[in-house]
Amino acid sequence: MLATLALPAGAAAQTLTMGVGSPVSSLDPHYHQLRSNSEVSQMLFDTLIVSDAQARMRPGLAESWKPLGSDGWEFKLRPGVKFHNGAPFTADDVAFTLERIPQISGPGASFNTHVRPVRGVEVVDEHTIRLRTSGPNPLLPIYFSQVMMLSRQVHANAATADFNNGKLAIGTGPFRLVSYTPGDRIVVARNGNYWGEASHWAQVNYRFITNSGARMAALMAGDVDFIDQIPTGDMERIRKDERFRVAETTSLRSMYITLDATRAGKVPLLTDNAGAPMERNPLADPRVRRALSLAIDRPTLVGRVMQDMAVPTGQFMPPGSYSYIPDLPVPAPEPEAAKRLLAEAGYPQGFQITLAGSNDRYMNDARVVQAVGQMWTRIGVRTTVEAQPYATFIGRATRREMPAALLSWGNSTGEVSVLLSSVFSTVDAARGRGAANRIQYSNPAMDRTLEEAEVELDDAKREALLQEASRIVIKDGAVVPLYIQKALWAMRAGLTYEARVDERNDPNGVRPARP
Repeated sequence: MLATLALPAGAAAQTLTMGVGSPVSSLDPHYHQLRSNSEVSQMLFDTLIVSDAQARMRPGLAESWKPLGSDGWEFKLRPGVKFHNGAPFTADDVAFTLERIPQISGPGASFNTHVRPVRGVEVVDEHTIRLRTSGPNPLLPIYFSQVMMLSRQVHANAATADFNNGKLAIGTGPFRLVSYTPGDRIVVARNGNYWGEASHWAQVNYRFITNSGARMAALMAGDVDFIDQIPTGDMERIRKDERFRVAETTSLRSMYITLDATRAGKVPLLTDNAGAPMERNPLADPRVRRALSLAIDRPTLVGRVMQDMAVPTGQFMPPGSYSYIPDLPVPAPEPEAAKRLLAEAGYPQGFQITLAGSNDRYMNDARVVQAVGQMWTRIGVRTTVEAQPYATFIGRATRREMPAALLSWGNSTGEVSVLLSSVFSTVDAARGRGAANRIQYSNPAMDRTLEEAEVELDDAKREALLQEASRIVIKDGAVVPLYIQKALWAMRAGLTYEARVDERNDPNGVRPARP
């Protein structure tokens, strides 16, 4: 454990202890585009624009922003902002942040997706910066709500290890780092010189408790004040317990299964019924992919496994959100039709497949892959289920070591463009596209439609283009959308929390409840 800061006097009286289900992979805010990383980053660092609980954009380090004709944006920065070490925040630090991000490589989705539209940077003065693009880019401010700002003076030549050991975990955020024990906890203290509203909490103990039962037990025992990802089986009990309070909302997190349809030959962990490798990849046949989707009873999955703590879906956004497709219904389960499609594709007796997922990352993730595996087995696709710790699973998924995987994307920008660009765009590292495209999916029509959407200034036309791009991906069937996850929190009765659609655990959002 590294101690970097003395705790404020009297901190115990204003200490919040949070128990969260998802650990972080790094304190470097540019290392890995992962929700758990970002929510910790937002304690220590700031973005130009912030996203509120409903994913609406609000001023952050930038007081205002405006388009510059059709090829850029100008941001007016908040004066007087300082990093934790006293260094001033200026427009040159924005320029430095944009220079650094493409140089950082992590294990998953890169933040380069958010900054790739910027083709030129002009520092006008200390508090004004202009970002030039190749054409209209109406989504740029939304993207910048996810990009943490660093300091050229502090972070020039900083390595990811310099953040993890606490040496350079220095931002402009509402908290300062006290200590970080990987896999166990992060302790932060209130930043007394923060430019925004001061936190109610002098100290926050942010504990990683990945086991759902242990997290719930910690709340019940009073070891923590607040938890996320309430076990669905405990929802009714905790709602009736006067000692606690619950906060919940439909999130922007889409849960789906990827199918490795792009391999031409043998696929790992996919065999015929005798266990022999198959020369032809059955997932390359759209009828097989359609059959696997039709085999899944999404309402039953949500009702029995998720215990109604999710919304069944056949797409990537929740109802009522920007880029949701109103006329795309939830697919009905049709196991007999699925069997016919398998027979038409040349697999009347099915085959054997492995479906993998995490067992410690998302609500009921291990139970979900088990349930889907049973549904596939019923149509003749004998399914072996592998549920592993996320750190192991995601590495295997990235290396394409399994033919089918339960994966997820939190659409924290409030629309579907980043998901489409990161997960389904044809991989192009130079352009920052397809950074999380683990199955090497590629459809030029989708690429073109998304690129049109990204430069369309009219909101209604852009939404229609994003909807069309989503339809293309869904029709191709390389991914099987399952449900939109609900975000759930529980806390002791003396606290309150505004449920966030981006699922973020925000200690500043935890407040003493009014009598």
